[in-house]
Amino acid sequence: MKPVRIGSFSIGGGHPLAFIVGPCVIESTQHALETAETIKAIAERCGVPVIFKASYDKANRTSNRSFRGPGIDAGLKALSEVRSRTGLPVLTDIHEPAHAAEAAAVVDVLQIPAFLCRQTDLIVAAARTGKPVNVKKGQFLAPKDMVHVIAKVTAEGNESVLLTERGVTFGYNNLVVDMRAFPIMRELGYPVIFDVTHSLQLPGAGDGVTTGLAAYIEPLASAGVAAGVDGVFMEVHQDPARAKSDAANALRLDMLEALITRLTRIDAIVRAAGPGAPHTASPMGARP
Repeated sequence: MKPVRIGSFSIGGGHPLAFIVGPCVIESTQHALETAETIKAIAERCGVPVIFKASYDKANRTSNRSFRGPGIDAGLKALSEVRSRTGLPVLTDIHEPAHAAEAAAVVDVLQIPAFLCRQTDLIVAAARTGKPVNVKKGQFLAPKDMVHVIAKVTAEGNESVLLTERGVTFGYNNLVVDMRAFPIMRELGYPVIFDVTHSLQLPGAGDGVTTGLAAYIEPLASAGVAAGVDGVFMEVHQDPARAKSDAANALRLDMLEALITRLTRIDAIVRAAGPGAPHTASPMGARP
């Protein structure tokens, strides 16, 4: 597996379980800073690598009445301040090829949203920046289909690819996570991230808003880590009920430390299990 270097640490290739954590959307610079500072303190106490995430624009909201964020100019300014004040690497998603270079000048990782994972021009623009690219697997794709996404990034000379699982459409207004997806995608040779909180969405089930099942974050995250992943993606908020985006499936910030502790312990058990475990070579080719 090709590890991906981000800031002072690497993801994949036997490196420690990493975490991508933050609010769904930038609600204000102050909120982003306060959240990032709390996340950094938790990461330091737990001894884990963390990337701060937040979006400057949520272009795929269910309703045009929903809050989308501050926009690229104010949003990147807020993320730049978070990065400089906390020292945390920063991730944000982009929706247009024209935004790639501008965002890459500020953040450490560019993210391709799941619904846009087949948009070639967007992926190519992100890859050409040379920054690590985290591509979320579309809710409509099989795990092995991500080989074509990888090819679009690496064809531009960029080998820093992360693949993120975020659930698969299951009937109307529901998602499921197939645990086989993790070893299958890891066979493709790049680190795999588990987006736990988005996997618990109930898309469009709230009459114009996306609802979710935050009560199941802990068991689903635990199962994913046990199945073998290189990182965990979670959206957090001090008061999820008041979050301006993804309120129903965000983790309450004061629950983050206990969950990170639990997940790192599970990861340690999986690693210690040795050959045949998801973190080592196996019939599925889970961790070369």
